[in-house]
Amino acid sequence: MPGSAARARPPLPLWAAAVSAAIAALLMSAAYPAASVWIAAFPAVALLLLALIGRRLGGALLVGLVYGLVFYAVLVFWVGRYLGPVPWAALTVVEGALTAVATVPIALAYRWLPRAFPGRAGRVVLLPLTIAALWAGRELFLGMWPYGGFPWARLGMTQAESPLATVSSWLGVTGLGFAMVLVVALTIEILRRGSWRRPIGLIAPALLTAILVVTPQFPTVDAGTMRIAAVQGNGPTGYFDHREPYSVIDAQTAATEGLYGEDVDLLVWPEGSVEYDPFQDASTARRLTRVAARVEAPLLANAATERDEHVFNTSMLWMPDGTAAQLHDKRHPVPFGEYVPDRDFYFALAPDLIGLLGREYAPGTNPPVVDVDGVSVGLSICFDVIYDDLVGEGVRGGAEVLVFQTNNADFRGTGENLQQLSFARMRAIESGRSVVNVSTVGTSQIIRPDGSTAVSLDADEAGTLLDDVELRTGLTAGIVLGPWIQHVLLWGGLAALLIGAWRARRA
Repeated sequence: MPGSAARARPPLPLWAAAVSAAIAALLMSAAYPAASVWIAAFPAVALLLLALIGRRLGGALLVGLVYGLVFYAVLVFWVGRYLGPVPWAALTVVEGALTAVATVPIALAYRWLPRAFPGRAGRVVLLPLTIAALWAGRELFLGMWPYGGFPWARLGMTQAESPLATVSSWLGVTGLGFAMVLVVALTIEILRRGSWRRPIGLIAPALLTAILVVTPQFPTVDAGTMRIAAVQGNGPTGYFDHREPYSVIDAQTAATEGLYGEDVDLLVWPEGSVEYDPFQDASTARRLTRVAARVEAPLLANAATERDEHVFNTSMLWMPDGTAAQLHDKRHPVPFGEYVPDRDFYFALAPDLIGLLGREYAPGTNPPVVDVDGVSVGLSICFDVIYDDLVGEGVRGGAEVLVFQTNNADFRGTGENLQQLSFARMRAIESGRSVVNVSTVGTSQIIRPDGSTAVSLDADEAGTLLDDVELRTGLTAGIVLGPWIQHVLLWGGLAALLIGAWRARRA
């Protein structure tokens, strides 16, 4: 068996490591929609880890930067659909740089831990566990900072259509990503030690993979059904779309007419379905009341509302009698989309671009749950679907079904809507809840608790969804334990790295 010094030597020269990181980034982006080749995530992780083994600080930063820049450039190319290349390039560079910094601890673990714990247990147990935990910590860091983070690119979210998705109902999305990296890191260590020459050496990763594949979904309790209708109006809801007064609500109303006379318990319109504040504009209020009365059901609509000198992205439960006492305001407004943080600073850098962004939404504080005739409905508005805290709060607050309202009009013709829909599917599996995901322009779907599609509407067409949506109660382990697992992985990985550094220095 080679000595620890030899094992710490990079298996790839730096130029090859950079190429490996770029290929890893392309494979990882292919694991997300629209390609949705979920299995590509595994070789992507393997190539990136191989590129990091034995790297010093400078080499690790270069490898992480190459991976981050290529990955985000491909994954979020839709950001520039209307605003041009500057926002896309800015997001790519920021996330790529943060990825580079957050990848360094993985490279340090590969350098320090084999020297600190040179035995077999250290190499094939502690090291892979630490690498997987540090990967999870990297994702959590990018999902929290800056300006609330951007947790769009989490590894577990690639598995919405794979047999591994059910693992999220036990461990949460972060826990699923940790398990995936653990399989890859364990396999790499076994191969590096030469154990592949004896087939018995591969039993551990093979067994772990088998467990992940056959893990059933965490059980929840059947609580009946609710007949929910969702309307995709396909109106002019883009930031730069030309629109006549009331053209958005008129498009939603026209698409809803096919539901008149149907048996409906809840009618759902998407984010941005109402262009004026119905609490300030009497004409908008009358239109909403008319629709709710014709359908004979509460209407869950969405508009920008102003209260207490703040503007909110608000979903409201509009009743047939014209009242709307239950509100939920978007919890995580999108920086540089729905508000501009440090506006004076960024205006000085790009006045023309920042000047276009007039929105200044405030974050909401009210619960993401409304009561519809005794049934609790959990809410999430647009990109809030990617934040664990909000989805978990809704389910823990008693939600028996989840409704996600979004407006993808600014990203027409791209894969953004399919990526967001994939995240909604993972939320259904993770929580054991049906999900009604409705967009202004598509793709809209009603998703069963197991992640399968009940009914669907393609993008760029007006239409309705109507289904007896399954209600569920009970909390999955992924919802209960998921936040705790995140803390254990974040701090456990860092602790193992620091202990490894101390022992390696002593050795």
